[in-house]
Amino acid sequence: MNSFDFLWKLLDSHGVIESKKADCARLWDTYTIEQQRQIYCSIRGKLRAGKFVNYNPVKALKDNEPRAQAPQMLTFAEYYAKYGTTLERDGWKMTNPTGQKVIYVKGGQ
Repeated sequence: MNSFDFLWKLLDSHGVIESKKADCARLWDTYTIEQQRQIYCSIRGKLRAGKFVNYNPVKALKDNEPRAQAPQMLTFAEYYAKYGTTLERDGWKMTNPTGQKVIYVKGGQ
């Protein structure tokens, strides 16, 4: 059984529009493994909690896509106060977008 089969079994037990299965499979294949895992867990969690999951499987996937996180930012002074160094750590990247002030940015995928 591949990952789509597990997803479809979950959605089918909820009752979905069967004619959308091929479209749903095509969309599913566009996601990374991690995104697929997050979508599956989100849908499963909603169903277990009795929350609404769209009966159109394509919309169900889109409704449960992981949201991109907004990047975190620290000023040079805030970063130095937190880490005691200017070296990049813990996923933080030094940048100078304006050419005048250095900031540190993390996340935002």
